[in-house]
Amino acid sequence: MKTYTATPKDIEKKWLLIDAQGLVVGRLATHIAMILRGKHKATFTPNMDCGDNIVVINADKIVFTGKKREDKIYYWHTGHPGGIKSRTAAQILDGKFPTRVLEKAILRMMPGGPLSRAQMKNLYLYEGDAHPHEAQKPETLDIASKNAKNVLRPKDVA
Repeated sequence: MKTYTATPKDIEKKWLLIDAQGLVVGRLATHIAMILRGKHKATFTPNMDCGDNIVVINADKIVFTGKKREDKIYYWHTGHPGGIKSRTAAQILDGKFPTRVLEKAILRMMPGGPLSRAQMKNLYLYEGDAHPHEAQKPETLDIASKNAKNVLRPKDVA
């Protein structure tokens, strides 16, 4: 029996719509990273972009469990001596680009390299309910119903 290897003409991409309101960041990011890579398909090939296109609405309304919203710190370096900078997750979510929290969570779950950068271009994050991809007729994917832990429960709030 031969191993199946997908070619570019064999790949069929779908458009999926995910409403991120009230979903836990890490759990949502793992689902999205898996779909972007195409690992949910039987025709998965590691060296091909066989993942689907994903549109995420309400990406600014994601939640953290526990006290991570205030305690989780994102660091970066400016490149200059003593140039370490930091912001909490709350500062980023309340700031100018709140979708970056989810974008970075997904990016860090992807393997590095040119293929991952190409697969990340199939991800579209939007702050509100509106998105310009109605013409593609995206199918709605309900992440909340897959597992009860994907949604923040009242006891998770500190």
